[in-house]
Amino acid sequence: MGERSLLMALALLLDLAFGEPPRSLHPVVGMGRLAAWLEGRLRSAHQRPGDQRAAGVFFVAIVVGVALGGTALLEQGLRRLPRWLRLGFEGAILSTTFSIRELLASAHRVAEALESGDLQTARRRAGEIVGRKTSHLSEEEVVRATVESVAENITDSITAPLFYALLGGLPAAMGYRAANTLDAMVGHKNPRYLHFGWASAKLDDALNYLPARLSIPFFPLAAWVAGLDPKRCYATLRRDGRKHPSPNAGIPEAAMAGALGVRLGGVNVYEGRVEKRPFLGEMTRPLAPRRIREAARYAAWIAFLISATGYAIAMVWGRRWSGS
Repeated sequence: MGERSLLMALALLLDLAFGEPPRSLHPVVGMGRLAAWLEGRLRSAHQRPGDQRAAGVFFVAIVVGVALGGTALLEQGLRRLPRWLRLGFEGAILSTTFSIRELLASAHRVAEALESGDLQTARRRAGEIVGRKTSHLSEEEVVRATVESVAENITDSITAPLFYALLGGLPAAMGYRAANTLDAMVGHKNPRYLHFGWASAKLDDALNYLPARLSIPFFPLAAWVAGLDPKRCYATLRRDGRKHPSPNAGIPEAAMAGALGVRLGGVNVYEGRVEKRPFLGEMTRPLAPRRIREAARYAAWIAFLISATGYAIAMVWGRRWSGS
């Protein structure tokens, strides 16, 4: 576990320093290509719902299995290298399961466009990080969409990868990222993926369940450190955290709403499908572009606090096992 703590720290530093690797070298891009290839062979619009679900289960098992097994085999192969070189390779691979720098940079790019008065560019940039239609959104709705995306991705891009890296090392973190990628690709409640994507959505919900809840103490703490409102953060989280249709996304979104003093939720449009989300928080401050920058700063502090705690846990476990 002592070595695992070093690996986690290295991976986080690499992600913060360099962000995402080139697409040709990104494991998640490779998972996406494999998933797209498999989908074309497993999913059919003419299948009955039960057959589509069965195909979706098989789809998930193959992609996640390849991610877990392939990473485990790679890890075995890297053990032949000198320790410093092996850790460098493993740290670089593990860094691809996080997306902290890219998440924050994407949010800041939306804020920059809004601050310069370029709503059209802001809509386009927001559309790159959210799943909903953004071409018609007002400035306030662009801010809401971006803040909600930052909040939801706290679990997907920070807490859960760290949790699985701590629990099972590189293979577990890569397996999580594969499941999360499949949910983003096919876990949608539309006619195309309602049944085929069911297994992907359910697996992602299950894998995020513990990380989302273990992160709860960090939300008010990070709000206090970031100069936001920790009391309202915790109160909103307790009151509104279960209102969201996702069993996990409501926790960080409610915490974000309370910390920033805004109201999230409302009407979203997904590929022609209109969905009304419950409101989270109260509008005590306007949804102005500066809320995006506050959300990014808040997420950065959450990442730091959770990472530091994970590192400390790994160090303590390492000493305990080495001394037993």
